[in-house]
Amino acid sequence: MDISQSRILLLGSTGSIGTSALNCIRRFGSRFKVNGLAAGKRVDELISQIREFKPQNVYCADPRGAERIRNEFGSSVRVWGSLEEIVKETDCEIVLNSLVGAVGFRPTVAALELGRRVALANKESLVIGGDYIRSLLAKGKGELLPVDSEHSAILQCLSGVERSTVETIILTASGGPFRNLPVEGFESITPSQALNHPTWLMGPKITIDSSTLMNKGFEVIEAHHLFSLPYSRLRVWIHPQSIIHSLVEFHDGAIMAQLGLPDMELPIQYALGYPERLPIGGRRLSLPEIGRLEFADPDLGRFPCLKLCIEAGEAGGTAPAVVNAANEMAVEAFLNGMITFKQIAEIVAYSLHSHKPEPADCCEIIEETDRKIRKTVLNEFLSKR
Repeated sequence: MDISQSRILLLGSTGSIGTSALNCIRRFGSRFKVNGLAAGKRVDELISQIREFKPQNVYCADPRGAERIRNEFGSSVRVWGSLEEIVKETDCEIVLNSLVGAVGFRPTVAALELGRRVALANKESLVIGGDYIRSLLAKGKGELLPVDSEHSAILQCLSGVERSTVETIILTASGGPFRNLPVEGFESITPSQALNHPTWLMGPKITIDSSTLMNKGFEVIEAHHLFSLPYSRLRVWIHPQSIIHSLVEFHDGAIMAQLGLPDMELPIQYALGYPERLPIGGRRLSLPEIGRLEFADPDLGRFPCLKLCIEAGEAGGTAPAVVNAANEMAVEAFLNGMITFKQIAEIVAYSLHSHKPEPADCCEIIEETDRKIRKTVLNEFLSKR
């Protein structure tokens, strides 16, 4: 390995963010070395990645897949038994966490406690454990850089800026596939319709979250923790073209925006190379080709998940963990044909309004809340179906 190479542990390597990250690493092979890969059940794809990138450390959530990897690669690869283990045992400078769901929280914490740079695409880490993660960062534990296009855009707009001059942060949302669908049509939305996102190519969970605007609610909570702004100074605009990724308004009325094509490789590359801006070829944004950029306020009546998420963020403590757990269960049930699209928000609302938040100041409280809410959703809504 070249002494100047940054060693990377990639969590969620076979997902949409993970495969995009590996594309970035291919482009800059002299800059980055993959020292660890972690994936779920796409074993064939993971094995292909191991052959190409030759990591020393691997985690596979599928026990049979893990055994296949041991048999094929022998002593050249160490196969770890948990995500926390591979984080703690992999020698690296950067942990790119692109896991989906609350399962990504503990690996984020472990990486920060080891002083690593965490390139964070796992938004649930900050949604359910933002207060705790901020306490780690305040103690000088590691470094956190966002991979979400919206938060990457905000970070770029704030480069070299005195934070006290920031008045408002505005996150943009495409509005998803149903922004123009009459509300009476929401009852009959199918999973295949909800998975057809108009501008972004993503995994199934985040695509459904984008169609309900829950994803944007999560991103508001993330922005609160990343940029230390109260919820009253965080706004959402619907922007169907997905060209402006976020905006920052300053106290003199000026607004700075970051623009780019809807391509996740750009924010991934920015987080990996930060503070350096690495070059990239390919297509460039042409505003004359786009023609026009449109904006609107979100309709919270039609998309209650956004409102519920912000409500949970303002309540603080364990409330965001409640929303996340209920939403994960509801989205899985919707994808499996067990509930309707509208019932996702109903399950989240019931869970949030039945819960009394408590301080989320340790991992155990956050995880116990997560377990309790999942059990409640299963018993109250899903077990009878």
